[in-house]
Amino acid sequence: MEPILIDTGVIFALLDQDEWAHERCVRALEIVTRPLVTCEAVITESCYLLRRRRDAVDAVLANVETGFFGIPFKISSSAPQIRGILEKYRDTPADFADACLIAMADALDTGDILTLDSDFKHYRWRRTRTFHLLIPLD
Repeated sequence: MEPILIDTGVIFALLDQDEWAHERCVRALEIVTRPLVTCEAVITESCYLLRRRRDAVDAVLANVETGFFGIPFKISSSAPQIRGILEKYRDTPADFADACLIAMADALDTGDILTLDSDFKHYRWRRTRTFHLLIPLD
């Protein structure tokens, strides 16, 4: 089954009820039936942003531990591709987690993503394919 990528902003919004997109992200997650995948960079960003909310960090790590957030991505084997992506999008600028998600899209053959980052409207996976943003940003 083709997975869905999940980005930092969505994880943050799911666990912070005061976040402007909390309800939107909860509704999006309720209709997801495919596995969610991400990378260590997204988990790191999420834990950092949620660091003042101990229960939220625990929830992120519990979701990794149970496999709810799959992490099928190895940075070490994708470093050259990530470097190329960072160079390609240096004017956007793409951050490290974004570059990892773009590389994951290539590796997993999916452009379906749960994100609140409008830069994903401009990023391309497999060089020319657009991402399918599962949470409307407009």
